[in-house]
Amino acid sequence: MMRVGMFCGEVGLFTSPAPTRYLNHRSSLSYIHNHPSPLTFPNSATRFIASASSAPPVSGSGAEYSEQLWDAGEKKKKRIAGVDQEELVDPKLLADLDSCFCEFKGVHIHHKICDAESQAQSTFQTQTVSHHIKKLGYPMILLHGFGASVFSWKQVMKPLAEVAGSKVLAFDRPAFGLTSRVNISSQLSSETEDTKPLNAYSMAFSVLATLHFIQLLNAEKAILVGHSAGSLVAVNTYFEAPERVAALILVAPAIFAPLTTPKSVKENQSRDNQMKEDNSSIRKNPILGILGLYKVLSKITKYISEAITWMMKQMIDILNLLYRKLLSAILRSSLAIMLVRMAIHKFGTAAVQNAWYDPKQVSEHVLSGYTKPLRTKDWDRALVEYTAALLLDEEYKTKPSLSKRLHEISCPAVLIVTGDTDRLVPSWNAERLSRIIPGASYEVIKQCGHLPHEEKVEEFISIVESFLRRLVSDSNDKYLQQAI
Repeated sequence: MMRVGMFCGEVGLFTSPAPTRYLNHRSSLSYIHNHPSPLTFPNSATRFIASASSAPPVSGSGAEYSEQLWDAGEKKKKRIAGVDQEELVDPKLLADLDSCFCEFKGVHIHHKICDAESQAQSTFQTQTVSHHIKKLGYPMILLHGFGASVFSWKQVMKPLAEVAGSKVLAFDRPAFGLTSRVNISSQLSSETEDTKPLNAYSMAFSVLATLHFIQLLNAEKAILVGHSAGSLVAVNTYFEAPERVAALILVAPAIFAPLTTPKSVKENQSRDNQMKEDNSSIRKNPILGILGLYKVLSKITKYISEAITWMMKQMIDILNLLYRKLLSAILRSSLAIMLVRMAIHKFGTAAVQNAWYDPKQVSEHVLSGYTKPLRTKDWDRALVEYTAALLLDEEYKTKPSLSKRLHEISCPAVLIVTGDTDRLVPSWNAERLSRIIPGASYEVIKQCGHLPHEEKVEEFISIVESFLRRLVSDSNDKYLQQAI
């Protein structure tokens, strides 16, 4: 009798003195080479096995094909969003010819610079605009959003340099692009109360890095262009050093706009003046002494309530500290890294496509540009550290909420640009931001998603050019006088 083995449509005839054995898919490969008996593979496409007492060996193609299937499956498991994870490299090995690196506080930051003076060809109109704007001498610094990098600005760096007539610099924030990944865990274990290192993945680091690049360009001021989460860096940089920011351009800003407009300072001042007048009238009229005594008792009660509130706050702070330590341990665990890898693998490319108005227009070149950083060492751990810094950032947690300070922005010029079909940050939020930030201009690009500077390059450049024209023409305006 004979036995027939069928593997994915291939038929092989072979003999075996031993009875049929069933092995798991990991042990089956080594078994094939040593035992020429029929096997079944749970993960293969085996359909049936029939046995016979004797038959001459004819073919081993079934076993070889199953081994190939297993190798292919293993390789697929080691790929994240289509990127092989077997050989991760240093970010500098992935750099382009025009890539630059500078060290800032122990981090090698990847950046690119485009200089208008180095552009060989320009239209007559662009040369005219550049000549006028050049008088201001303001370079541009481009700040990408979450999951993006310098690659996101690739199409607009040269046009922006031409219309601005100055240098344009874009850099990869830590955890993104080709900027080096820092091991925060080792820093945390060696830190002391006197020497606490700055978290490279914190907002404070991104702000200081932005100011560093302004200095690197030998400029007193710069125009900050922030996209999505990069707008947070731009606005926080303004509040950190308003004298270094000439203008803000916020593209699809991921900044929550408050539902209500904050009360003005004048209203608070008038309320204080009214209270002073009331106290003065009480002193002049003794009959109102009883009311004055009542107010004194009310104040004492208020102080007692505040003391109790302070004690409760201390207890809450202790509990919050324990919670933060627990959360920090969870976020920096192997489980968190595994979840990040799963999320990027499952939703990474889909997120890029969903950011466009027409996902079908997202080319393989674009997807390759966004997934290229997945080839760097420790990219997954860096994303975990970035998330931990975002949730546990102590310095910026103690400051007032950014949404409550937007009305305090007195930047000479602010431009907000958004797409009408932004599925990540809705355009109505950007419109509301434009009403809260004093003097902000608001522009909507039709049939555009979350990436105006990638989807609608010409329209985006045109809007920025008009904005810079107004910035020049209003040189005698009070806002520009503050900038100069």
